[in-house]
Amino acid sequence: MQIDETKVIKVTNERYRLNYHLSPNSGWMNDPNGFVYFKGYYHIFYQYYPYDSQWGPMHWGHARSHDLIHWEQLPAALVPGDREDEDGCFSGSAIVKDDKLFLIYTGHHYYDKNDPDNFWQNQNLAVSSDGVHFTKYENNPIIATPPKDNTIHFRDPKVWEHDGKYYVVIGSQNEEKLGRILMYVSNDLFEWEFKGTIAESKSSFEEGFMWECPDLFRLNGKDILLFSPQGIKAQKQKYLNLFQTGYFIGDFNYQKANYKHHEFVELDHGHDFYATQTMLAPDGRRIVFGWMDMWEANMPEQADGWAGALTLPRELTLKDDHLYMNPIEETKQLRKTELASEKCTTAKYNLSLPKENGTEILLTSQIQNWKENTITFSINSAEKNKMALTYDKKDQKLTLTRQGQDAKRYAKLKKCSELKLHVFIDRSSVEIFINDGEAVFTERLYSEKNYEVAVEAKQTIDMNIDSYLLSRSE
Repeated sequence: MQIDETKVIKVTNERYRLNYHLSPNSGWMNDPNGFVYFKGYYHIFYQYYPYDSQWGPMHWGHARSHDLIHWEQLPAALVPGDREDEDGCFSGSAIVKDDKLFLIYTGHHYYDKNDPDNFWQNQNLAVSSDGVHFTKYENNPIIATPPKDNTIHFRDPKVWEHDGKYYVVIGSQNEEKLGRILMYVSNDLFEWEFKGTIAESKSSFEEGFMWECPDLFRLNGKDILLFSPQGIKAQKQKYLNLFQTGYFIGDFNYQKANYKHHEFVELDHGHDFYATQTMLAPDGRRIVFGWMDMWEANMPEQADGWAGALTLPRELTLKDDHLYMNPIEETKQLRKTELASEKCTTAKYNLSLPKENGTEILLTSQIQNWKENTITFSINSAEKNKMALTYDKKDQKLTLTRQGQDAKRYAKLKKCSELKLHVFIDRSSVEIFINDGEAVFTERLYSEKNYEVAVEAKQTIDMNIDSYLLSRSE
């Protein structure tokens, strides 16, 4: 199957087009898939619909890069319509075996195309020798059905190798309508044996009715299960998005397929972050992409013929039972011109940003010298599209507000002597990393006017501010 290029939607306006984030040339994008390193390139695939800026039958878009920053868009790797993926090639992952690149993905099928809630799902395989052209396995599916005590939800396989065997975790839902993660094992990627349920929701309101996009990996001596639960009820200032993405920290026993873990922790506190996928880079870093949007959120770019983007690639590290998330070192390649490098003592600082380029801002301030408790970092435009992040020293709490949104977003910091903000502003996105990635907020922010950054405190404080104009990543 191939995309019909004559029907691909065209982009009609570039007003919100991102400069250094990966997004589709046109059409719809959601989950990152198949994040892998193969034959000198990093590859990222993504859920993609080329014929509209709305969600449709899922394809796998595809891009590759030598450095994780400058991306080359490639032809779609997977197109639905074959017997085992008739109505969609849903999310999955990739692995290198015998000098070939294998994709494992979910096939989606409707019993009745007029009833989208009545479907079935299976797991399939595709393979490539060059990392560009893929052939679906002739004996698909490799996992035909879920366990008998499962509902129809059975998707998003994440594959890896351990001690000569291949393992896959799959997001699913049990008969009690609770989210869970299933595990399978294989000697060859083709024949799979069910090992059991390795983690399961306590209750739908506490941990969700469905768990998507699972990812199990080892980091600093612990086993991390990263996933996206659906259905968690908001708990005061936690879990305020429609769906969440977060993690368990624990210990996994491969022989018993048993996972003992701590409580669920949200990974990103912004409005627009979902469906992560990680990879182990050749240099040993654990790198993650997320979808930089949220289901049912406003996406003004849809009117222009495209929708969706991925976050900057981020490095995950584990310290004191907490996942830290920071932009990868390679983002420094984007720095084109230094806009400012200042040490100042002031109660208000302003910086006007060029309209057509992205900006990186690094701000530090010694908290112990503050006489008052709060500082606010805001991004404004003439259209009054405003986003503000306030830190309260007394409560060690961050509060983010975004104009037009129905709720604020919050995060708590550990007690600290210094506040550090690392901010990336693109044409329609903002990513804020606080105190070396202890807390992160990911946001879409739309304006056709120039942005202006303001830092305001209730008293004069000392600040170090460095800012850079960023180049395009094409």
